[in-house]
Amino acid sequence: MNKALTCPNWKEKVVYPDEGAQPQVLDENEKFKVLVAGLKAGQKIPNHPESSGVYFFLEGSGVIIVNEEKIPVEAGATVIVPDGAVRGVEATTRLAFLAVRVV
Repeated sequence: MNKALTCPNWKEKVVYPDEGAQPQVLDENEKFKVLVAGLKAGQKIPNHPESSGVYFFLEGSGVIIVNEEKIPVEAGATVIVPDGAVRGVEATTRLAFLAVRVV
């Protein structure tokens, strides 16, 4: 029987390095990858194509760019991105999010 993986406090996992996002992998297998990432105000994750994904914003505010559309986000927002879409993230304030990538 498989056991559930729990992460009682995402704040213990996220990092905000000066050199930009360094996502921390919480779990992954052949079907998905779950990570938590942090950005300081003004930092960006450059636009890049990726498989389907769900982004849940935990802290702060910023913009997620999906196929050139800028979508404002803040803590509590969820964005579902289709397979192959080009996406990036820009932090207005310190920003943290949980991402689930479907492989």
